[in-house]
Amino acid sequence: MAHRFKKHYTLAEARAMMPRVRKWLDSMVQLRHEYATISKRVDNMMSSQSDVGGNSVNHSIKLLSDLQGILGEFKKHEIQVKDADRGLVDFPSRRGTREVFLCWEKDEDDIAHWHELDAGYDNREPL
Repeated sequence: MAHRFKKHYTLAEARAMMPRVRKWLDSMVQLRHEYATISKRVDNMMSSQSDVGGNSVNHSIKLLSDLQGILGEFKKHEIQVKDADRGLVDFPSRRGTREVFLCWEKDEDDIAHWHELDAGYDNREPL
């Protein structure tokens, strides 16, 4: 049977990744907030037909680049970001011979749920 993921996390491995995942999610929220602020500033400058400052444009490009870098970390580790605002992530795992996701949301203290690959948050089960 072909697997959709190369990496399958045990619960212990997923838990070991949590400090990094929390940091990445916090950074994403921060970068997205900064980006929204600077985008508004650029939009205002453009609508008032004033000179769109190079610093604002350069800063927004850097923020997007930093965001791409964080998304790249998730991708490299095969961790799925399902909802960045909620901090909802899935770790590919196995239950017996089946591929499943270990499911975690940033408000939760620990990874305590799983769901089938094609199911979502609403169908998650306690571990």
